[in-house]
Amino acid sequence: MAARGLQRIHQSQSPLEGALLEAESEGEKERRVLEYLREVNGWAEELTIPDFSPGLEWLNTKGSISLHKELSGKIVILDFFTYCCINCMHILPDLHELEQRYRDTDGLVIIGVHSAKFPNERVLENIKSAVLRYNITHPVVNDADAALWQELEVSCWPTLVILGPQGNLLFCLIGEGNKENLFLFTSMALKFYKERDEINSNQIPLQLYRDSLPASPLLFPGKVAIDSSGERLVIADTGHHRILVVSKEGKVLHTVGGVESGRKDGRFSECSFNSPQGVAIDGNNIYVADTENHLIRKVKSVLWIAMAGTHQIWAFLLEDGALPKGSLLSKETCIRFAGSGNEENRNNSYPHKAAFAQPSGLTLCPAEPWNCLFIADSESSSIRSVSLKDGAVKHLVGGERDPMNLFAFGDADGAGINAKLQHPLGVTWDQKRNLLYVADSYNHKIKAVEPKSKNCVTLAGTGEAGGAIGPGFTQTSFNEPGGLCIGNDGHLLYVADTNNHQIKVLDLETKIVSVLPISNIEAADVVDSALPKRIINPKLPKSTPNIQLETLSVSPNKTLKYSLNLKLPSGAKLTEGAPSFWFLFTEGHDWLLSGQKIYGEILSLSKPSLIELAIPHEFCSPEAVLKVGVCVYFCTGDSNLCTMKSVSFTHPLQVKVDDTACPPALDLAYSF
Repeated sequence: MAARGLQRIHQSQSPLEGALLEAESEGEKERRVLEYLREVNGWAEELTIPDFSPGLEWLNTKGSISLHKELSGKIVILDFFTYCCINCMHILPDLHELEQRYRDTDGLVIIGVHSAKFPNERVLENIKSAVLRYNITHPVVNDADAALWQELEVSCWPTLVILGPQGNLLFCLIGEGNKENLFLFTSMALKFYKERDEINSNQIPLQLYRDSLPASPLLFPGKVAIDSSGERLVIADTGHHRILVVSKEGKVLHTVGGVESGRKDGRFSECSFNSPQGVAIDGNNIYVADTENHLIRKVKSVLWIAMAGTHQIWAFLLEDGALPKGSLLSKETCIRFAGSGNEENRNNSYPHKAAFAQPSGLTLCPAEPWNCLFIADSESSSIRSVSLKDGAVKHLVGGERDPMNLFAFGDADGAGINAKLQHPLGVTWDQKRNLLYVADSYNHKIKAVEPKSKNCVTLAGTGEAGGAIGPGFTQTSFNEPGGLCIGNDGHLLYVADTNNHQIKVLDLETKIVSVLPISNIEAADVVDSALPKRIINPKLPKSTPNIQLETLSVSPNKTLKYSLNLKLPSGAKLTEGAPSFWFLFTEGHDWLLSGQKIYGEILSLSKPSLIELAIPHEFCSPEAVLKVGVCVYFCTGDSNLCTMKSVSFTHPLQVKVDDTACPPALDLAYSF
């Protein structure tokens, strides 16, 4: 009955939409919608949809919600979405604006009904990450089996279904670009049913998922790039709406933008971004795909752009020049290079007749015989190439031959079409080995493709979402890796492990995996008011042993010193190139660390590392607890096993204003 009801709504709504196009005033539009509501309200009983199935998983609420209990007396908008869909993401700002205009106490509630396309998207933990990444603050239900989708016979993402106070169908809006009608239909539905005294002002019990998460140096990093010297990395810290420029050791050199979203040019500390994603670096110029602002931003030849929303590849000329088989173009021209705009997996010798399906990553391969762009075409789960000689678009691996089939995904090594991927988001070219590396995002793997044979094999990852490190590439876990780049003359592969909020470093020579420690964020470019109040530190594993030190009395303006003395198992040695380090942290006493050196590398254990802390002149509390965290990467004598071990030291301090001198360097000793 509900499916037939939705068909009936489509039939009745079609004349209304035609009348709205011809309406000459806002008053006439409102009158037309109210007439329509009087008509469909007469069918309320037969247009009432079934409730959510029991046992479904909910986010952003304190429990499950019922259409006929908590949502009774509300205008409800059901947003049928899947988090891989770029069009679904495009309507989120409209929904957010609508939520700001009408609260639950005004009678409006938006429910995200997550109806997955890919198997990976049915997993609650992955949906949680998407809810946080896209700042979704309304309730979301994981309809993993698409029960309500099938019941209503919804046919595409996104689809918005507007319900009346009895759970009765009122309107249906398909796709994006319906903001005007969405706002009109919602406001008129609220007006109509308030006049009938059918709207209640009860609050919906919300509990936002984002409020339960600890702070992290990175939040959903989307992409990573490296400069030609191999000394600087550029990280799109997407969830924090900023760009980080870091040394290859992880020290933050520049922070561009703040932790709040915005759309402003200016100095590094003044400008703002909104979920920046793609990054490229050329000398001292950084180019940023400022995703939610729909801009390409330059921070001080040709810049190639994967336009996921329009399913095309565009080119932006940084200097006067010409594209392949094209006429001369002036500097700062931005032009479509390949893709018809249709969402398809269609290859063609003529670039404008080819079609992509949400291209989400690209890399330049100038070497012969390829001389092309390689494209991560995410929704077709394939890797494609675009020739820089004539623009021809060709298939490399994944997907299938039918250009209309966007469901040919899986996880299989093989050649050409026999290889299967699941929503790949990033690619990078290794000119040293003539290999293409792929972030096979929803398979939680990194894969390597040899373009000549079209052979695709798993390089790293277990295939299950997780954060484990090593001991080898295929024993390391990722969680929806989104971007990658190669540096150090082909020695290191940097991976933006998006849902783990970190950059993983794969040593292609030694096959050792490590995590890039992000440090010095507070000291780089951003004014204090734009930073979180808490100092953000690396996380230690829960199993980390803790050494408790005796309480020590210290005086302001005195320097407290520690001698960090570590010993490895017999025959073991520090992993070359892996970032062993110490860091200082507190819980609720960040004033103690203000302006201090809170991080240091451990390059050798032949002598102790000296750690110093100056007790501030102005202290906020007579008592504080200082903690020293240590992460050490080492390999056994035969190098068959490499691992990371950690330890922490907890030191209670009493701050007293007297002339008591600090003792000599305190010994922090530990044997792994």
